[in-house]
Amino acid sequence: MKKILVLLAATFAFISCEKALENQYTINGSVTGVVEKGTKIFIELRSEGEPITKDTAVIKDGKFEFKGQSGEVKDLDIAFLKIGDDNQMLPFILEEGKINIIFDKDSLNKSTIGGTPNNDKFQEFNQKSFAVNKKMQKFQVDNMIKMQTAQQSKDTATVMKIQEEYKLLQEEISKTVPLEFLKNNPDSFISVLLTENLLLNQIITPEEAKVQLEKSKGKYNETKSGKNILKIANAATSVEVGKVAPDFSAPSPEGKTISLKESMGKVTIIDFWASWCGPCRVENPNVVALYNEFHEKGLNIIGVSLDKDAAKWKEAIAKDGLIWNHVSNLKFWQDPIAEQYNVKSIPATFILDEKGNIVARDLRGDDLKAKVKELLGE
Repeated sequence: MKKILVLLAATFAFISCEKALENQYTINGSVTGVVEKGTKIFIELRSEGEPITKDTAVIKDGKFEFKGQSGEVKDLDIAFLKIGDDNQMLPFILEEGKINIIFDKDSLNKSTIGGTPNNDKFQEFNQKSFAVNKKMQKFQVDNMIKMQTAQQSKDTATVMKIQEEYKLLQEEISKTVPLEFLKNNPDSFISVLLTENLLLNQIITPEEAKVQLEKSKGKYNETKSGKNILKIANAATSVEVGKVAPDFSAPSPEGKTISLKESMGKVTIIDFWASWCGPCRVENPNVVALYNEFHEKGLNIIGVSLDKDAAKWKEAIAKDGLIWNHVSNLKFWQDPIAEQYNVKSIPATFILDEKGNIVARDLRGDDLKAKVKELLGE
């Protein structure tokens, strides 16, 4: 369950020579394409994934203007322009200074932003990403018939060749372009945003992300993205193999608070899962068989669910026959235990010895059974 790469931007704090304009923004923009008279345009921010309207203007003769407070460096984040009820949104950085935007409502990729350090860097990164995206689109068109023919004739060699070539283009846009930008712009806000995204998608390690953030000399540590990088990096360090598993507690399906400490056995598995997670449900019969075989010899399991619907969580436990301890805060990906253990995809497992040390993680099938047998001295 991974999160996807978005359009981003970079900056340093813009210092205005006019004291009166400190921490203020002006957006001068125009819209290309047909827009009805009196159509409104909105600036939206995101809070816990939910849109919040910060400002509203009316498009007149294809032009619009916003003026307001931008906040300090610690408040830097992505904002979005949205025209009327249209679902298309143009990302930019809401920062101090005069921002210039051309919003192409018929082709978002042709839109431009600039005028301030962040948004100039934003535009630079977008252009590089768009160039690769254009190559991907051309590749799809050029190889569509070839791919269909190969599939129909069961020419697996050709199918695999096309898939590998396309995978390289995907890697270019998700990894190569961002990493190159980080290398060339180590002390910029866009690098912080890209670092967070690469970390969330597990393209770079928590330690690499922390090192990258340090290149800004602490300037962006207090931004939302900077804080998230440090939070993830610190959590990852605390749950490395060889470390003692951090204790936690949460409500059981019956509403009783259960902790890791009271669920410990000679061998303990912390199993992160959810009723809506297909791979988790497929793996559950194997875990049930493992538990039935080794529970009396000292194996315990505690399930941590990333569900948000209590009824579906309880139903899945009963249907899959999961008779060990279960807890959940019913907060989906915002579950504090998942955050504590730096869990970004499920299923995820942590295998603990009798002292509570993490000895392995994310083992499945025969590998998991072999590790349990080893720890039980079988």
